[in-house]
Amino acid sequence: MKARLFFPMGLGIFLVMGILTNVWAGEGKPANPDAVLRGDAECTVCHEEEDSLALLAIGKTRHGTLADPRTPTCTSCHGSSRDHLVKPPGQDKRTPPDITFGRRFPNQRPDEVIDQNFGNFNTAITPVATRNEACLNCHREEKLTFWNTSAHSSQEVACTNCHEIHTSHDRALDPKSQPNVCYSCHKQQRMMFNRPSHHPVPEGKMACADCHNPHGSTGPKALKKDSVNDTCYQCHMEKRGPFLHAHPPVAEDCLICHNPHGTTIAGLLNYRPPYLCQDCHSDSGHRGMPGGLPTSRASVTGANMTNLMGSVGRGCLNCHTNIHGGNSSQNSATAGRFRR
Repeated sequence: MKARLFFPMGLGIFLVMGILTNVWAGEGKPANPDAVLRGDAECTVCHEEEDSLALLAIGKTRHGTLADPRTPTCTSCHGSSRDHLVKPPGQDKRTPPDITFGRRFPNQRPDEVIDQNFGNFNTAITPVATRNEACLNCHREEKLTFWNTSAHSSQEVACTNCHEIHTSHDRALDPKSQPNVCYSCHKQQRMMFNRPSHHPVPEGKMACADCHNPHGSTGPKALKKDSVNDTCYQCHMEKRGPFLHAHPPVAEDCLICHNPHGTTIAGLLNYRPPYLCQDCHSDSGHRGMPGGLPTSRASVTGANMTNLMGSVGRGCLNCHTNIHGGNSSQNSATAGRFRR
């Protein structure tokens, strides 16, 4: 009789202990189901909503889309981190995860963060190559084809130096906030965009990525296209031609005359006419006269008009209006000089 009673009681005690063991897992905290990602239960035992809300915000991003089979888990980026899960006896702090990505400062501007850590740009324990490889394991699309040969990669810039993962608003992907992320390092370009003549980047109508691919490209200066002109032609298609009367520097390189980040001269010109034009055009045509008004009626009429007038008014574009190329079919010696 005693043996019959002992067996059910022993079995019941064993089951209760098993349930308690499963419930009270992870240093005395109750086990919980996955919170935002697949398999994150062992992480959210400690990183719960009450004290790790910023980390769990990843559930509101593309990395937290459970319907997508490509959605990563915590360990996809941070490694298995077995030593981090269980604090070794005798240690006050846990071992860091296998892969750490540094720390962002949400209350500070990106440029202030760079200034504070200048010379120690990457504060995370994990090497930059290892951190970037965690991202590249999934992100191997066309935009990242030339990452390994890009300027940012050679300068050991980590993906997380620009991108924010545990937030639904990545400033590097938002056209309005993206320039400020780039300005963290490219301070000269910030100054140029504050000049009177500039592309509408400060106004939020354009972003740096409209012209550049920060992940690398086959073109110069990480341009999206293979050349400067092809990049400009994305918006300025009317300058592409072909024209009946072509202007050689236009077909060669737009930067000969323009600075796309901004200048003090209208039209993003490097400097004012006639000085810009006279870089190539000597005084064999219009003489390089000092600025001033004609001294007599004869100086602006008759056969000597061209030689005497010179560059009065400093306005080459007043006459040569189609400076990028013209299609005039007039039977005139001056028709091909980029006039209407």
